[in-house]
This record gives sequence, structure tokens and C-alpha cells, in this order.
Amino acid sequence: MRPILESRIGCCFVIAALALALTGKLIGETVPGVVIDHSSKTSGVYFGSPSIAIWTNGDYVASHDDFGPHSTLATTTVFISQDKGRTWLKTCDIAGQYWSTLFTHHEALYLMGTSREYGKVVIRRSPDGGHTWTEPKDAASGLLRAGAKHHCAPVPVVVCNGRIWRAMEDVRGPGKWAAWFRAFMMSAPENADLLNATNWTWSNVVGSDTNWLDGKFGGWLEGNAVVTPDGKIVDLLRCDMPTPHERAALIRISDDGRRATFDPGEGFVDFPGGAKKFTVRFDPQSKQYWSLANAMIADDANNQPGAVRNALALITSSDLRHWEIRRELLYHTLPAQYGFQYCDWQFDGDDLIAVVRTAFDDSTGGAHNFHDANYLTFHRFSKFRVISDESLAGGSSTVWYRPGNGN
Repeated sequence: MRPILESRIGCCFVIAALALALTGKLIGETVPGVVIDHSSKTSGVYFGSPSIAIWTNGDYVASHDDFGPHSTLATTTVFISQDKGRTWLKTCDIAGQYWSTLFTHHEALYLMGTSREYGKVVIRRSPDGGHTWTEPKDAASGLLRAGAKHHCAPVPVVVCNGRIWRAMEDVRGPGKWAAWFRAFMMSAPENADLLNATNWTWSNVVGSDTNWLDGKFGGWLEGNAVVTPDGKIVDLLRCDMPTPHERAALIRISDDGRRATFDPGEGFVDFPGGAKKFTVRFDPQSKQYWSLANAMIADDANNQPGAVRNALALITSSDLRHWEIRRELLYHTLPAQYGFQYCDWQFDGDDLIAVVRTAFDDSTGGAHNFHDANYLTFHRFSKFRVISDESLAGGSSTVWYRPGNGN
């Protein structure tokens, strides 16, 4: 059952919702959305890297990997829904695939990421919508780069000016976590064999500097390949920041994909939720860029922004530089225990469909913490182009969930 809409005028009132698992058996009484997968904290395996794509026949395909003390840090699990996200069926576990993006291209489904935590760059193709996959054994079958340590997340793969683009990072920078990551862009001709490493072009890597932003910049990661309003490609990255003024970074990419450059004087943009992973996509209908991001609200302003993932907000921009919160969608009052994070999503007509790495209540006492998610959940945000906080009283079908401190 989907959560019931809650109107917000002044204070928010609690409206609980029930979420059903694959079998129809209740897993968590108040888990918002549809539960795709669940793992209790006692297992020592937590969920990461949610991704979603729409197959050519209309099926939804979702995936996640796992982490934690009992994880191999090298497996992705794939699920398919044939009824628009109401129920989900697990199709396979893929060993040697991690931090991966699902995407469709020229009638094929692809899964692209690393071979394991900080592993090789690999890509797989499925001819049947996610049931079976190719094996990246060598440079001709999907092993795109070996040797160097790589990092990424489920972020957009886009086509622009005859090429297909995907942002990544290596892990060769100096200093501590976040400063390690050096950003780059990879691209290939859009009609090329994407499993053949020789078809891919790699830009130079761009490292960051912790002296930027008056010494309050920790590093960047999990970049998005995005097409600018003037038809150029940029890498829009999450920024590790210790202050509630969150930002993203824009790295410019040359038309041939070989050169990446960053100007710290103009490359940082204000971005609600920019200290956490986000996915940005352009909507040709509204002529706007959209994202579902972990924006901080006033109640959480005193926390480290990277650790505040208890709110999921719909945000939008016309130029990639000026972002506004259109509406909060999911929220819990306890940021240390609950999280709606690493959201990946797609346009589906007038709706957004999304998968979320969710830390929430279950029968074993809930998630280990906000970060160590125990659920993968599916959500449909209806009529997203017209909703806002002001539209709540008008009967929007968008999910709104805000339990009280007692939950």
C-alpha cells in the first residue's frame, strides 16, 4: 500500500503507511514506498547503489549492491517489475559488478560501474531486459580499464553530439577520503560497440584542493554527466563540505571528451543536498533540470551535511547554477537512525519513478544507522512538474511522509 498523502499547513501531522514485500508479507509497518529488498542489520549486509531503468517493453529494472562487515563488496543484485513497480522479482546476483548504473541504449540494457570496491571499470549488456548478462572478461567484452583504482555511483549516462557520456573518478589523489577522488569523463561514439574498450575516450583526471572555499572543501565524488543549456557536457559532482551551505562542482568537458577543466572561481554552485550523492536529469518537456536530493531543512542545520539523509526533496534548475527546492517528499525527524539516500530515478510520463537506499524500522530493531540501509524501496512521485509545497492542499498524489518522534 502506498503512503497516504499528508497536507502540511503549519505543523505536520503523522500519517502512517504500510509497505508490502515481494510476498505481500508486512516487513516494516511504516516503510514508505514499495519494498523491493530487505536485509536486517543482524546480517551484517547493508544495501547501496540503487539504480533504475525502464526496459524497451515497459518493464522496470532495478539494482543494488551491498556493503558491510559480511559483504564481498563486489556483487550487484537485479530485480524486474512487470506491473509498474507494484511488485518486484529478483532475477540474478552478478559477481564482479559494483557501484553500477543501469541504462538503456539502442534496444539493449547495460550495467556499468566497477568490478568491486575501487576496482576496474566494467560494463555488461543484457539482451533480455535484465535476466542474463555478458561477462567482462577482456577489453573486447566489457573490461574497459584495468589496473587503476576507480570509483563511481549510479549516475546518468547521456547521449550528446553523437557520443555517449559517463562520469567517474579514480582514487589516486592525496590526503584523506573525498580528497582521494580525481574526476574524469569517459565517452564513446553512440553507435559504437560499448563493450569494446578501444571505442572509449578518457579525459584527463582533475584533482581537487582542500584549500578551496576558505579551506572548507573536502573533495568531490559521484559526478553526473549532464548536457548544459548550450549543448556542452559537464561533470556535476557532489562536494564534501563541513558546513550546511551545500554545493556542487561543475567541471567542463571538451567536445571531443579528452579535456576536463575546473575553475574554482566560478565552478562551485549552491545545491541543496550537494554533500550527498544525487542524480540530475534534463526534462525536455519542462526545459528544466531535476533531481531528488537530500536537502537539509532548518531542524537539521547543526548537523554535518554529509550525515543528514533523512529528507528527500524534489529540486529543479533551468541553468544548473540556480537550484530551488520544489518540495520535500520524504522526511523523518531522526537523522541518526533514518535515511532516504542515494536516490536514482527516471522520467515516466508525468511521473518520476525512483529507487531509494532506505534506512528504516523493521522487526529486528531497524537499520544499523542512517547510512547502513536495510531496504531498497521503490517510489512513484506523480505529476512532478506541477507539485510544490503550495500544491499540497490541491490533492497532489505525491507521497508525503513525516512521522513523529515517537516512531
